[in-house]
Amino acid sequence: MRDARANFKIRNRTKLNQTVDRYVSTVIFNPMVEQSDRLDRVFRALGDRTRRAMLKRLARGEQTVTELAAPHRMSLAAVSKHIQTLEKAGLVKRTVRGRIHYCRIDPRPLERADDWLRGYERLWDTRIERLAELLRHPDHDDPSDIE
Repeated sequence: MRDARANFKIRNRTKLNQTVDRYVSTVIFNPMVEQSDRLDRVFRALGDRTRRAMLKRLARGEQTVTELAAPHRMSLAAVSKHIQTLEKAGLVKRTVRGRIHYCRIDPRPLERADDWLRGYERLWDTRIERLAELLRHPDHDDPSDIE
């Protein structure tokens, strides 16, 4: 009976190590996942209207947390959570001078999101061009046949 328990513990320990080792290797050796995660964080941060309003205000210049909180009906703790989400996405940088926290926008993650969206802009431009050709020449089935 003791041998069976010992074998069970050894097998389970081995399975746990394999699971942990596999997880670590995907995190370390897959830079595309890292880039995708960053983009996900940016879009998640932009998905909230309060955070978008904060970014719009920060686009005009550096502001304190209190100044960012002013137009919103929420506690400073709630505003701080929104700012933390923006910071995790890389959209906002915070500096502390004395007891006052200052926030400023970092546009680089927005550039990456814009690059990603531009791929879809080209897709829709192509589709709209095909539709326009079809409307100009309704008697042709395939717009690529038109000279």
